[in-house]
Amino acid sequence: MSTSLLSLFLVVVASFIGSFGAVFLKAGSKNLKSNLKSLFTNYHLAIGGLLFVISSLFFVKAISQPGAELSVLYPMVSMSYLWAMVWSRVFFGEPFTRQKFTGLGLIVLGIAILQLGKSNP
Repeated sequence: MSTSLLSLFLVVVASFIGSFGAVFLKAGSKNLKSNLKSLFTNYHLAIGGLLFVISSLFFVKAISQPGAELSVLYPMVSMSYLWAMVWSRVFFGEPFTRQKFTGLGLIVLGIAILQLGKSNP
């Protein structure tokens, strides 16, 4: 059985949402104090955590589809690294580097190879 396009789409959505979760965690980490109260009153951290939960729900929906192959879908979650690199540049001014592009290229190549090797119907 082959992984459906719906499953693939849901994983892409999950990785996109999850990457925004990372952005909010990074933003929230700047306001952390040494006390436990700041951890629970930091709305950036709360939003980041919520986005990771929502992302996980999309992923669970993706892997629950008929024919969904975990061995194909789970590595696709790494696409969140691609989104995170873009958001880190947009929101935090982090530089693009040759090493980052090389790493992302290898991730995308790995995902493509997995897609080519998935079982046929």
